Amino acid sequence: MSADTKEGQAPNKFCDALDAFIRSIGHVVMWSNGILILVIILQVVLRYGFGHGLVILEELQWHLYALGIMFGASYAQMLDSHIRVDIIHARLSQKWKYRWDLFGTLLLLLPFIIIIFHQSLDFVWESWRVNERSDAPMGLPWRWAIKAIIPITFGLLGVATVSRAVRTFIFLRRI
Repeated sequence: MSADTKEGQAPNKFCDALDAFIRSIGHVVMWSNGILILVIILQVVLRYGFGHGLVILEELQWHLYALGIMFGASYAQMLDSHIRVDIIHARLSQKWKYRWDLFGTLLLLLPFIIIIFHQSLDFVWESWRVNERSDAPMGLPWRWAIKAIIPITFGLLGVATVSRAVRTFIFLRRI
C-alpha cells in the first residue's frame, strides 16, 4: 500500500490517479484560506480602525470561504476525514463497517451528488446568461463564476466518492 492509502482502502492505480488529482486541487485551493484571513483582517482594520469597510471585501470573504468549503468536501471524502454518524457504525464488525459505508455511499451519497450536480447546471447557466452580478453597487461582478463552483465541486465530490467506493468494494472482496 502507498503511504496515502489508509487501512480499508485497497490500492488501485485508477483510484490513486483520481485521488492524486483531487489532492492537487485541494492543495492549490487551500491557499484561498490564507487569502481569506488577509481579506478578513483588512476588512476589520478598515471597518473598525477607519470606520469604513468595503462591500467588495465582504463579498470576497464569502466567495473565498465558499471555495474552501466546497472544494474541501471532495478532499475530505478522498481522505475519509468527513464526519459520519457512528450510532450504527460503532457497533458493527470491521467487515460490516465497510459494507455499511458502501451502502451509504452508493444509495445515499452518490444519488445526492448526482441530483445537486444536475440541478446546479441550470442554476449556473441562467446566472451566466444574464451575467449576474452582486446587488450591491460596489459588489463583485460575475456572480456566475462563484455559482459555477457548485457543479465543479460536486463533480469532484462524485469522483472522490466513486474512488472511495471502488476501493471499499475491492477491499471487501479481499476479506
